[in-house]
Amino acid sequence: MTMASMARKYEPRKVTPKEERQATSAMIASLAAEGYDTVAAPFGQALVEAAKADDRIVGLTADLGKYTDLHILGNEMPDRFYQMGMAEQILMSAAAGMAREGFIPFATTYAVFASRRAYDFIAMAIAEENLPVKICCALPGLTTGYGPSHQATEDLAIFRGLPNMTIIDPCCADDIMGMVPAMIEHNGPVYSRLLRGKVPSVLTRHKPDYKFELGKAQMIREGKDALVISTGFMTMRALDAAEQLAKDNVDVAVLHCPTIKPLDVEAIVAEASKGGRLVITAENHTKVGGLGEAVAGALLTNGVAPKFRMIGLPDEFLEAGALPTLHDMYGLSVSKVAEQIKGWL
Repeated sequence: MTMASMARKYEPRKVTPKEERQATSAMIASLAAEGYDTVAAPFGQALVEAAKADDRIVGLTADLGKYTDLHILGNEMPDRFYQMGMAEQILMSAAAGMAREGFIPFATTYAVFASRRAYDFIAMAIAEENLPVKICCALPGLTTGYGPSHQATEDLAIFRGLPNMTIIDPCCADDIMGMVPAMIEHNGPVYSRLLRGKVPSVLTRHKPDYKFELGKAQMIREGKDALVISTGFMTMRALDAAEQLAKDNVDVAVLHCPTIKPLDVEAIVAEASKGGRLVITAENHTKVGGLGEAVAGALLTNGVAPKFRMIGLPDEFLEAGALPTLHDMYGLSVSKVAEQIKGWL
């Protein structure tokens, strides 16, 4: 939180005329994605399909089934759905116990609750034992207007340092539907950010043959002036910004990295080694400890040092408000991404 925002907390409340208000839903947190088709509850749908073929799959949640789309599994297979109440530590411990008994548990909550409240239980009960618990968390980064209590701006940094933990930050419905079977196949713990509700289908529109691959980055768009290495919904924003910049004859490539750990160092180094391009990372996460620093470390340790910039959230507690306003404020909107890239070239 900035000094200016702290001062505003104590200003008299001003009533905004109804026609000027911007609405946002922290619970649904669906992202504006103009021009894209959407898929309703892709995580819930993919999990039900997987569960039909694999009796080991169960779902657990900490009072957030509806807000993580796990309620779809609960409706279809109530005997394989466990409501743990508002107790994230118990949720993770129970998931670990079920994994020890041969199940593949999918545990859902909000990203802030998994990373802040339940971290020690995840570390000791799940990661240290390398158990196949799949932790899927809604409201990642700046996908809610509810302020610091619900904005998981540092979750990737927290879990990147945890041994045995695989980390996924999906862009869209295409990634989510592809990552569920990949998570099941992976014999170890996974932390995944989660977009829920009506989720845009982005990647297959830009690359019709796109298929999610765990641990692999994929080039979605080629370009000679700049290379954006992005993750999460910022890949959608980078692609939209690239189309906007093309009108000004700025040619931007987009390399999508849905897996943060293990990072696809080979693909990143290969693309960043192509001379003459500005290299930019874009993420819905603080610039501290996320994709940007991971990419920078990978490049430097492999002897690659391009001109490098980062698009991400500042190292501060963020304000509350409508998501379009916040994304503009913190540089995550399409127009702000395009503006930053053009300013650096």
